[in-house]
Amino acid sequence: MSARYQGWMPTRMLRDDAIQPTEYRYWAQAERRFARREKDAKVLAELLATVPREGLREPILLGVDDLDHHVYVSDGHHRAIALRTLGAPKFPFTWCWIRSYRVEHAREPLPYHLLGLPGPATA
Repeated sequence: MSARYQGWMPTRMLRDDAIQPTEYRYWAQAERRFARREKDAKVLAELLATVPREGLREPILLGVDDLDHHVYVSDGHHRAIALRTLGAPKFPFTWCWIRSYRVEHAREPLPYHLLGLPGPATA
C-alpha cells in the first residue's frame, strides 16, 4: 500500500473563493470565532510563535467534495489561519475525497485544475 499524497499549495489559495473553511462560509468568520474563544486563541498564538521557527508539524488536510468538487480545509483550520496571518508563501497538505458514504484519503496528486492551478510539478 502506498503512502498518502503530500503536496505543497500556495497559501494565497486559502481564501473564500478557492479553499474554504469547512465549518464557516468565510475565513473572516473563522478568524473572529477563534479570536473570541480562549482555547482557540491559545492554539493560534502557539502556532504564530512556532511556525516561523519550525514550520508546520502536520500538513493541512484538504477535502474535495465528490459532488460539487469544492475544496475545503477538512482539518487544520488553526494552522491555515496562522499561515494566512503570517503571510507564508506555501503550505504542505494531504487530501481526501469527501464521498457521501465515506472519506477516502488520496494517494494521487490533488486535482489542481479544480482550483485553476497547474499540476504539482509547478504548483
